[in-house]
Amino acid sequence: MITRTSKALRAPGGLSVRYQPRATGAVLLLIAVTAAVGIVLIGSGDYPISPAEVVATLMGDGTMAQEFVVQDLRLPRVLVAILVGAALALGGAVFQSISRNPLGSPDVIGFGQGSAVGALTVIVLFHGGQSAVAAGAVVGGLVTGVLIYLLAWKRGVHGFRLVLVGIGAAAMLTAVVHYLITKADLVDATRAVLWMTGSLDGRDWTQFWPLLAMCAVLVPLVLAFGRPLRMLEMGDDSAYALGVRVERVRLTLMCAAVLLVSAATAAAGPIVFVSLSAPQLARRLTRAPGPNLAASACMGAALLLAADWTASNAFGDTELPVGVVTGVVGGVYLLALLVTERKAGRI
Repeated sequence: MITRTSKALRAPGGLSVRYQPRATGAVLLLIAVTAAVGIVLIGSGDYPISPAEVVATLMGDGTMAQEFVVQDLRLPRVLVAILVGAALALGGAVFQSISRNPLGSPDVIGFGQGSAVGALTVIVLFHGGQSAVAAGAVVGGLVTGVLIYLLAWKRGVHGFRLVLVGIGAAAMLTAVVHYLITKADLVDATRAVLWMTGSLDGRDWTQFWPLLAMCAVLVPLVLAFGRPLRMLEMGDDSAYALGVRVERVRLTLMCAAVLLVSAATAAAGPIVFVSLSAPQLARRLTRAPGPNLAASACMGAALLLAADWTASNAFGDTELPVGVVTGVVGGVYLLALLVTERKAGRI
C-alpha cells in the first residue's frame, strides 16, 4: 500500500521502489549535519585546523603535522562517535517499536546496565585489559537480553510486560554495579567510575574496527526487517494476519539490537539517553509512520557528535565526558516525554 505521503519509483522491468520524500530529505539532511559537525570536531582542540584544511587533509593534501593530528588522533574518535551514536539509536528504535512504547529504550529497560555489569566484573574481579573489558560488556548485554526475554515471555513477549521487566532488571543491575564498585580497590574503582561515565576520549582505530565489523553485519540485518517491524507496531494479531512470523522476527530483531547496544557500550562506555531520544526525534522530523530506522541511526550519530563537541568545547579548558552531556540533555528530554505521555493518558 502506498500512502499519500509516499511515492514510488518505477523501473522499466516492472520493479518499483517506494519512498517518502520528507523522510528521505530528513535522512539526507542528517547525513549532511553529521558530516559538518564531524569536520568541525576534527578541527577543534589544542591544535586547531580550519574546516577547509580538515577536508584537504582527509583528501591527502595536508601537512605532516595535520596528517598526524587528523588521521591518527581525531578521525578515529569521530568515526567511533558516529558508529556508537548510530548503533545506540538503531537499538533504541527497534526496542521502542517492539514494545510500542517510547520508554522502551535499552538504557531504560536494563540492557545498558547489563553491559556495565559485565564490564565492571572484568575490571573489578579479573583486572582485565581494554579488550577484556569490551568483551565483558558484550557478554553482559547478551546475558541480560536473554534473561529479560525469558522473564517477559508469556505466550509471547508483549511491550508493556517487556518494559516493566526491563525496568525491574535495570534497578537490580544498578545495585550490582554499586556493589562491584564498593568491592574494588582504589585503582580499579577509579577506572570503573571513568568507564561508567561514558567517554570518547582516547578512542582510536582499535575501537573503531571491531565496532565497524559488528555494525557492518547488524545494521543491514535490522534495516532488512524494517517492513515486518513496522507491522509489529500494529500489534501481534495484525502482524500475524499480514503473514509476519511474529516471534521469530521479534527474537531476531531483539538479538541484533542487544548486540548493537552492547558493542557501542563496549567501545565508549554506557552513554545514556541517545537510544531513548534519537528515535523519537527522528520520528518527529520525518513525520512518517513506522520505526524510521535509517533516520534514527543518522539522528543518533548527529546527536552524539554534537554532544561530544559540546563536552569538548563549551566549558573552557575543562573537557567533560560525553556521557555527562547526554545524561543532562537526556534527563530533560525524559521528563518532557513523561509529561507528554501523562497528558495523553498513556501512563
